[in-house]
Formats: sequence, C-alpha cells, structure tokens
Amino acid sequence: MTSLSKNARVAGLLYIAASVVGILRLGYIPKTLFVEGNAAATSTNIAAHESLFRLGFLSELLGAVLWLFVPLALYRLLKGVDRGLAVLMVILGSLMPVPLFFVNVVTDAAALLFARGADFLSVFDKPQREAFVMLFLNLHHQLHLANMIFWGLWLLPFGLLVYRSRFLPRFLGVWLMVACFGWLALSFTGLLFPGYQDRVYSLTQPVVLGELAMMLWLAILGAKERQSAATP
Repeated sequence: MTSLSKNARVAGLLYIAASVVGILRLGYIPKTLFVEGNAAATSTNIAAHESLFRLGFLSELLGAVLWLFVPLALYRLLKGVDRGLAVLMVILGSLMPVPLFFVNVVTDAAALLFARGADFLSVFDKPQREAFVMLFLNLHHQLHLANMIFWGLWLLPFGLLVYRSRFLPRFLGVWLMVACFGWLALSFTGLLFPGYQDRVYSLTQPVVLGELAMMLWLAILGAKERQSAATP
C-alpha cells in the first residue's frame, strides 16, 4: 500500500467514525425521547431515560473530538494539491464548527437539569420547568442549524481539492461541492422558513450523500498514485 493510499484510508476511517458517533444524538435520541409540541412528555422521557440522554453528551463530545482530526487527515492527503485551499478546508471544517458542538452539550445539560427538577430549581413549577426543557432543546436545534453553514462551506474547498487531485475521482469532487449548497439550503431554510425544513431535507438527501460516497471511497479504495510518464 502506498503512503498516499494509506493517508486516504486513515482519513476515510476517521471520517466514518466521526459521522457514526454523532448519529446517537442527532438521530436516535430525538426520535426516541422527544415528542414534538409536547413539553411534558418530552421532559418525562428525558428524566426517565437519563442515562441514554447523557450518552448523547458523550456522543456529541466524542464526535467533536474526532472531527478535529478529520480535516487534518484530509489536509495531510490533499495539501500537495493546493496548500491554501487545504488550510481553508481545515478552518471551515474543524476550527469553526467544533467549538459549537461543545457549546451544544451545555444546552443539553441545561435541559436535563430542568427535566430532573433539581432542588435549586424548585422556584419554578413543573410546567415552567418543562417549558425550559423545550427551550434548551430548541436552542440545541437552532445551533445545529447555524453550524450547518460550516458543515456546508468546508465542502467547497474539499471538493475543489478532490477535483484537482487526479488521484481521486473528479465526480466525487463535484458531488462534494454540490453538497455544500445542500447543507446551506438546509441551514437557511431551518433558520428562516422552519415550516419548509422537512421538505428541503427530503430534497437535499441525494445531494448531501456525496459525503458518504467520499468517506467510503477513501476508506475502501484509498487513492491511486499518479503514474509518471514512461521514459524511452
């Protein structure tokens, strides 16, 4: 295995690990514990399944830590293509979004405190505490929507690097650049027109799956060394 292919596989495996870890908090916990429009039921579910909800903290924190290294691994793979674009990819894909993941753990911690009804919160009655639970969960969601801006923007330099690399398929580079605008559409729709968010989510799924294709290609197929011209 060449060093280029090894770097590609390491980047792909990190990419997959960081994405899979985040599924617990982004997908499973909301579907299992949250009841849309029902603060009482949501608060009760969180209090009754505290361990699962706390696993969401760990999921988000671990995903954030892993995500620090994904763009760095990709930088190592692609810096020879264009160092400036590779640096921009790291800034947009790691330095900007990762701190927001850590902030969002605090919103979940606040929601759990109100759901449990700690003694120092006794000044609030039960319906008020339940309303605060929904408030902090909604803040968590709004911060994720804002963070999607960076989830999208980093794919533009990443896609350009893949397109120019010649050791990765050009169609994946194009797909990543298109996925950038899919994430931006999701972010802006959720922030400005939340009533259309689910519809836009359904429409953009084929677009944002470009990231899945990219990570699987890197992890399974790696990268091909460019062939040097044959000498006579």
